[in-house]
Amino acid sequence: MRIPARFNGPPTSGNGGWSAGAFAAAAGARIGGPALEVTLRVPPPLDTTLTYADGSVRDGDTLVATVTEAAGDIPAVAPVEPATAVTAAEAYEGFTHHPFPTCYVCGPEREDGLRIFSGPLPDGRTAAPWVVPAGADLTVLWAALDCPGGWTALRSGRTYVLGRIAVAADALPEPGSTCVVVGEAIEFSGRKATVLSTLYDPCSVPLARARATWIATN
Repeated sequence: MRIPARFNGPPTSGNGGWSAGAFAAAAGARIGGPALEVTLRVPPPLDTTLTYADGSVRDGDTLVATVTEAAGDIPAVAPVEPATAVTAAEAYEGFTHHPFPTCYVCGPEREDGLRIFSGPLPDGRTAAPWVVPAGADLTVLWAALDCPGGWTALRSGRTYVLGRIAVAADALPEPGSTCVVVGEAIEFSGRKATVLSTLYDPCSVPLARARATWIATN
């Protein structure tokens, strides 16, 4: 198992959501299956051979991540109309200040990324449209649920990185469709932010939900 360099978050490590999705897939995650939770122990290394066994992802002797069944329900963030998501994305704060502008998911400098630009809603949530690329699989789905939740924490002005994410996936989005991803912060405690995100299809049918813990680096 490897994380190709194009799936970076910070410049020298894997995007947290994509990496966690790859680790969950190795542990047997599937559409319609039990929700799994991935805890990142170190920044996921790029272009490095990793191994998975008994719930642990390793780079040689280094524990990179652990995978377990998620505890409790993962609630959905309330949907918004596609037009509302488009308007929110126009005010995406990452256009003017982004800690990782080449992030595969939300980096404005990545023409080949997912380009999910989660902008603010008046109630503190975030929303963005997402044009689903061809070949979007479960790993890409995990990635799409990552940064939209994270931007509800990043709006505080602190830099956060993903520490843990749990995903319940009911269906894959249709390639070429324009979906909506919404995010919501539900708790801040010290350096930790607990956030939710939900992916909706163009008719506002929920496809997947995530609950994540982000860790402030400053």
